[in-house]
Amino acid sequence: MSHAASLPAPPTLDPAVAASAAGATSRRIQSIDALRGFVMIVMLLDHVRENWFLHHQVGDPVDVLGVDPGLFFTRLTSTICAPVFVALTGLGAYLHRAGHSHAETASFLVKRGLFLMLLDATLITFVWTTKLPPTIWLQVIWCIGIAMLALAALMRLPRGALLGLGLAIVCGHNLLDGIRLAPGDALYVPWAMLHQRALIDLPFGAVARTSYPVLPWIGVILLGFGLGPWFAREVDPPVRQRRLLALGGAMLVAFVVLRAIDVYGDAPWIRTGDALRTTMSFLALTKYPPSLLFLLPTLGLGAILLALFERIDGSWLVARLAVVGGAPMFFYVLHLCVLRILYHVAYLAWGPNHGDVFGVDSLASVWAWYLALIVPLYFPTAWFARLKARRRDIAWLKYF
Repeated sequence: MSHAASLPAPPTLDPAVAASAAGATSRRIQSIDALRGFVMIVMLLDHVRENWFLHHQVGDPVDVLGVDPGLFFTRLTSTICAPVFVALTGLGAYLHRAGHSHAETASFLVKRGLFLMLLDATLITFVWTTKLPPTIWLQVIWCIGIAMLALAALMRLPRGALLGLGLAIVCGHNLLDGIRLAPGDALYVPWAMLHQRALIDLPFGAVARTSYPVLPWIGVILLGFGLGPWFAREVDPPVRQRRLLALGGAMLVAFVVLRAIDVYGDAPWIRTGDALRTTMSFLALTKYPPSLLFLLPTLGLGAILLALFERIDGSWLVARLAVVGGAPMFFYVLHLCVLRILYHVAYLAWGPNHGDVFGVDSLASVWAWYLALIVPLYFPTAWFARLKARRRDIAWLKYF
């Protein structure tokens, strides 16, 4: 984020550790970890698709008149990942500040943000491509890094101001969609970083692609931070859960109403004469950068899932998801490396069978690969999560 990182979770990462933790705090954190783990598992599906189904690329938003419905809905499942992960990063920053000084939290956000930006521009770029000079894909990890820097600079503002600014960005940034700059224009590079998906020429023939323009994501991380007081110790879990369910439900209703009116927030949808493809058009939303109508249902669903995970806290499902959510960056790097190694092995063994790429012949194979990889990826992630919880004296572990 696809795909994403967050502040490190407290040591309530697996059933054994969670059982020894006390009180409402461990339950709250476990539900947050579980939601983070859930979006990582969903993200895996989209990255399997991107590796094994390169010959069936989808646009942004998806062309509903030409795409196979199964591929459309497979792609649709991953739309929750980046918005929820960025919001949880903001929420994690608020929880981190509860146990640290403002300066310590800001310092951690800056160091973590710079680390993520460097990681995305180096290791993750070269995992995705082996071409030289490279195209440096400034994707979700880069975006989260910049959003963390922005939060570090803004977090001293009153909560009301942060929420107001976050809402203004998320709700109003589509007013800027008509501003399109070309290479050579003044402010082209910063605008490409903020709100226009574009290519930036770099020295020695390299190129950077701003896949995730960051402005709306800054709004999302601010809203996640502003949600923090709902997780204070004095807030009863049932009260918090009702708030989250009400918030999520209101966002889903707002999406349906605004999308039906079809005057603002994304590209218009079309009535095709076919019920399925009309529904697909209604749900085809812009992610790069994320439109208001993209963020409403994804963040709304995230709020509902967070409430539901807290209600079933301690269950087998929540405990296992929390393990993955306790080491999200490790899982992110691990699964990308595994997928790219598998792809290159297949390419060398069978060669390009769809143009200049290797790919499977059916979407069912994509799902089969996805399901087959979940458990093998879980166990090393669980090992690393336990290591993080046990060895908090090793400073670099918290960055993963």
